[in-house]
Amino acid sequence: MLELKNTDENKKTLQEVELYEDIEHKEFSLSDDVIREISQYLHEGKVKKIQQICAELEPPDIAELISKIDEDSRYQLINILDDGIDAEIFTFLDDNLRDEILERMDVLRIASIINKLDSDDALLLLESLDKDKQKEALRTLSRTMRVVLEEGLTFPEDSAGRLMQREFVSIPKFWSVGKTLDYLRAASSTLPQDFYDIFIVDPMHHVIGKVPLSHILKSRRNIKMEEFLENSHPHPVSVNADQEEVAFLFRKYGLVSAPVIDEDSRLVGVITVDDIVGIIDEEAGEDFLKIGGVTSNTDIYRAAIDTAKARFLWLAINLLTAILASLVIGIFEGTIKEIVALAVLMPIVASMGGNAGTQTLTVAVRALATKELSSANAIRVVLKEIAVGVLNGLSFAVIIGVAVWLWFSSPVLGLVIGLAMIVNLVVAGFAGVIIPVTFAKMGYDPALSSAVFLTTVTDVIGFFAFLGLASLVLI
Repeated sequence: MLELKNTDENKKTLQEVELYEDIEHKEFSLSDDVIREISQYLHEGKVKKIQQICAELEPPDIAELISKIDEDSRYQLINILDDGIDAEIFTFLDDNLRDEILERMDVLRIASIINKLDSDDALLLLESLDKDKQKEALRTLSRTMRVVLEEGLTFPEDSAGRLMQREFVSIPKFWSVGKTLDYLRAASSTLPQDFYDIFIVDPMHHVIGKVPLSHILKSRRNIKMEEFLENSHPHPVSVNADQEEVAFLFRKYGLVSAPVIDEDSRLVGVITVDDIVGIIDEEAGEDFLKIGGVTSNTDIYRAAIDTAKARFLWLAINLLTAILASLVIGIFEGTIKEIVALAVLMPIVASMGGNAGTQTLTVAVRALATKELSSANAIRVVLKEIAVGVLNGLSFAVIIGVAVWLWFSSPVLGLVIGLAMIVNLVVAGFAGVIIPVTFAKMGYDPALSSAVFLTTVTDVIGFFAFLGLASLVLI
């Protein structure tokens, strides 16, 4: 066992080790108990306590804290943190909540926050403001930041141009590894805060390669940068490319960063994986909400009246489709009067079809979003879902058929509901794929448009199959 002698130098070493261990094992996390504690301190006006706790939290934790405390405490906390608040906190806030907070801030304070951010995050905050506030804020920014942000606002919403960071590292191919490293050290104050790849460009500033920083650090100083070009795949994206396309590119090729090029194929920015994680989360969240007929602007931070208005349209459409299903039931009114048991059993057929269809629809919408499902393999997926419908239909037909036979002492009624179950589950599987694929082909958002139509199909077919078979067999 190695033993350190009690010298001044070794005392210093031991102190450093102890300090390192203290830092290494001290974990700060934001729990519900901490949130309640801070809320209590806010009500009691214990500013120092709040500042001490918040000093130990990271920007995402502060953002979560701001979102979870009540509205009055929220603005009290922001004022307590005041100029010491980390500008990055605003990039982690929910979009609607961030907009609400920025509306209540004066322009000078917003401008000071924007000036501390990288260009991509700065643009995120600026585009949250209304037009008048945008102009005011731009006037107070540094000239360099103003020019970058004004150009950023000219790109389409949800495009790579809005998403990209203007700070990046590019070098010519004739430089050596040594010269590149010397440049990085000399220009450290003007480089991006975090970067993962270095882009190799020609004299016209066209991207001809991309080199991970780790490759450069592992290479000898005399190696030319052009030697890295052989296996280099920069995967450039256009400034006008939709953010969903960019996210797909990152996911498909496992990218950490991608260069953004203009109409003349010149390098103008870079998109990094931290931005894409946010986009993937945002797009997945939107699709999840849309399947339920809920738009992204009706989240938990919106006023009740705004949420009610946003949800009204799809509820109204659902009412119309429910009336359509009721009309089908009305056609068989006489049959239901003759056999009251049909009224008891109808919801089972409709519910099973609706649930089976929703399962298929959820998988199909996700597959469309990730480009796993397209016209190239749509027929195979449809046939597979029909097969799933047949298998589950047969299984549940036996289960519900036997149960109904025993319940109502009628084997024929058990046979009718069993056959209706098979029909509805097969139709649910077919419709769950074909409806979103059709809407996507027509240019509509399949997540938003499909759910209501699927429910209508499964209800109408389910009722028609069950009641129709009952009319033919039982009466």
